Amino acid sequence: MAALYLHLPFCFHKCHYCDFYSVVDTPAPRPGNPRQTTAPNRQPATVDRQPGFTRALIAELAQVAPDATPDPTSDPAAPLRPRTVFAGGGTPTFLRPALWDRLLAALHRGGTLDQTTEFTVEANPETVTPDLMRRLADGGVNRVSVGAQSFQQASLDALERWHRPESVATAVDACRAAGITNLSLDLIFAIPGQTMAMLDRDLDRLLELEPTHLSTYGLTYEPQTPLTARLRVGRVQAIDEDTERAMYARVLERLEGAGFAHYEVSNWARATPDHRHRCAHNLAYWTNANWLGLGPGAASHVNGHRWRNAPNLTRYLAHWDGDTPDTPPPTQDHERLTPDQRVGERLMLGLRLSDGIERAWVHENVSAGHRRAAAIDELLGLDMLEHTPTHLRLTRRGLFVADSVIAKLL
Repeated sequence: MAALYLHLPFCFHKCHYCDFYSVVDTPAPRPGNPRQTTAPNRQPATVDRQPGFTRALIAELAQVAPDATPDPTSDPAAPLRPRTVFAGGGTPTFLRPALWDRLLAALHRGGTLDQTTEFTVEANPETVTPDLMRRLADGGVNRVSVGAQSFQQASLDALERWHRPESVATAVDACRAAGITNLSLDLIFAIPGQTMAMLDRDLDRLLELEPTHLSTYGLTYEPQTPLTARLRVGRVQAIDEDTERAMYARVLERLEGAGFAHYEVSNWARATPDHRHRCAHNLAYWTNANWLGLGPGAASHVNGHRWRNAPNLTRYLAHWDGDTPDTPPPTQDHERLTPDQRVGERLMLGLRLSDGIERAWVHENVSAGHRRAAAIDELLGLDMLEHTPTHLRLTRRGLFVADSVIAKLL
């Protein structure tokens, strides 16, 4: 098992562009945003499910981890020893420090972290404190991904993102003071109302903080989000495609010039000969390795079998922190990929990487008469794909329409 994902679903506010499963039911500190006195969609907290969730996650770890082996011939009691661990959300840093202590102790007690070389925790800038960062570092966390998204208050307001621009630098300082120097920052572009000058200012501030890794995303209007609802009724206007393309080109230009290596469509790492700043956990996804997901809504993949825990905290707690430990856990979306589907998925994921996919693998898995072979030839002729001596990869032109290119190969 290459990787372990932990889904911590709690947020103090649901950002209007986000479609990840999260819950808002726990008291939160106010970040002091001068444009807002309360979170726009915040309801009074009536319940605190953080302690019960922590117990449940530890119970799931204890029961599932010993059986988490992709090799049916191996020892069924073999412990889980992932190379990477990633805590996502939700807002993992919204979990209270004392509860993080319990979770980290459980991970160590079971030996889960014995072979882990990268342990990432996602963070909202307003929930990063020196105390929490010290506890995380002491518990084995060595990488933090901070959701900056923008350094312009107008852009944060457009996203209903509840943090102050200046909090990002404060969060970065707290991480470094605790000894966590492997830092990733997220940035969103093509935000309603954003101009190229605003994007340049965001990139200036981003680079001033000297992260080791960057994730840059064009804003996506997910179907069931408040932002998309506002788009439908004309309350916001999406950036046009030509401007979004120009913004992506500016990101490429600026980050390449600043010494970052573009190793995946939306991801950048400080360039080093050993590539040590690339996100090893996400590389496990993009190379279709095996991973286990714990927590409500977390997805798993083992040898072509995909599933996820039901995205419902109430059901999750009823099973793992309740009275039904002998019943099957609430899971859904089970899918066992056919060999043909696995080839398509490998192409889809691998072509997101700047290195692309090994030509030897393509030759072995895409027969000359298959429709994918014809699609590859067509895309090569259109200068959307190219061959290197060892790999098949997107061209610079293909990079701007990567989703459309990859869709032809599924």
